Amino acid sequence: MTAPPSPPRPAARPPLRTRLATGLAAGSARAGRLVVVSLDDRLGLARWLRPALRKLFPGHWSFLLGELALYAFAMLVLTGAFLTLCYEPSAGSAYPSVRALSLEIRGGLLVRGLHHWSATVFVLAIVAHLCRVFFTGAFRRPRELTWVLGVLIFGLVLAESFLGVSLPADRLGFTGLREAQGLLLSVPVAGAYVSRLLFGGDFPGEAVPRLFVAHVLLVPGLLLAAVPLHALVLTWRQGHTERGEAGAEERRVTGGPFLPAFVARNAGTALATAAAIALAATLFPVGAGWAGHHGPYHPGAPPPSAQPFWYAGVLEGALRLAPPWEVTVGSFTLPVGLWIAPLVLAVFFLALLVYPFAERRVTGDRGEHHTLDRPARAPARTALGVAVIVFFGVLWAGTWVSVIPPDPWSPQPTLVTTEEIYRGIVYGLRTAVFVLPPAAHALTLAWCRRRARRHP
Repeated sequence: MTAPPSPPRPAARPPLRTRLATGLAAGSARAGRLVVVSLDDRLGLARWLRPALRKLFPGHWSFLLGELALYAFAMLVLTGAFLTLCYEPSAGSAYPSVRALSLEIRGGLLVRGLHHWSATVFVLAIVAHLCRVFFTGAFRRPRELTWVLGVLIFGLVLAESFLGVSLPADRLGFTGLREAQGLLLSVPVAGAYVSRLLFGGDFPGEAVPRLFVAHVLLVPGLLLAAVPLHALVLTWRQGHTERGEAGAEERRVTGGPFLPAFVARNAGTALATAAAIALAATLFPVGAGWAGHHGPYHPGAPPPSAQPFWYAGVLEGALRLAPPWEVTVGSFTLPVGLWIAPLVLAVFFLALLVYPFAERRVTGDRGEHHTLDRPARAPARTALGVAVIVFFGVLWAGTWVSVIPPDPWSPQPTLVTTEEIYRGIVYGLRTAVFVLPPAAHALTLAWCRRRARRHP
């Protein structure tokens, strides 16, 4: 006879720690569901979140240039809040406060470096993003408003950068501010009134506290309103464009969903951006405002012979290359040569604002476009963009060479030469301004047409 089977052993109870963790997890899940349901009942979030989380985003790296600028802007706001607590906005106290911030406050120099390199990455990312949108035709209908808002943001960022460079009140920053006042005073009749309104009297007057208010409150407030509208609201509503690859269609959207693909990729981009900025701030600390390279500004002191900050390189280069023309009208002497540089920038930004509408009128293309152009497929637009880049590159080259400074304690420019050689370089660059952009336009146009014929 066989023995009857033994009854099954009761399953061993899990340890107390496991049972507590399971109970807490279940309780947390229930609490989370209750919170989500309560919020949805009152705000109706699910109706908006469900399509938003499933929204598709392109995966190519070039589409992350705008996000790169956004993360640099976030670091600018965070570091700027710290710097504001330590800065004294007055002509006599600005430079000592910046020096004390850099040398006496723990971590102050690092935060200044983070702020400086965040601004550099911000401007460079905007320029790269602007070039990508222009050369691929992403500004076409229905995205003209996004383009116009992006151009306005670009102008605000350049103005904000100029204000920030002037705030340390050192010789280099105030020399650029003095040049700006000189441009204002060169305008007949209205220039003197506008200068007194901005500076509150003779230079520097009340420039520092007014620049501080504009740099900390006015322009950042406009950017905080415009950047989310440009980067999130309009882009989210209109959708992303598609790369002009084989099989791409105007109405077919490809890419990864917002969660988890887009979130994971942008989290990596944000961390990489912060790490790169922190590395640059550590290896290349800011030196102009704290180490005495330029020193505090003194009225009547000779300006430094160093190159201006690269934000103002195009304007400074245009001022150096512009001939000193003067026109006498009655009792007024008009320095027309000084007006060439700001007029060039004004025409450039005006052309950027109206370009989508001008191209649509010239080409007669009034349809909606959700697929990007390859640059070779739009030879006229590509050639025009390359010519403009070459034009501004020549103007920027005007700041690379300076005359040997007479003051041995003055900061040395990157390239120094004698007065005679410098004059020859200026004449050469004046010629290049009129020769190189048309040549670049013709070569780019021929290359695009040849490539389009080879790869139909």
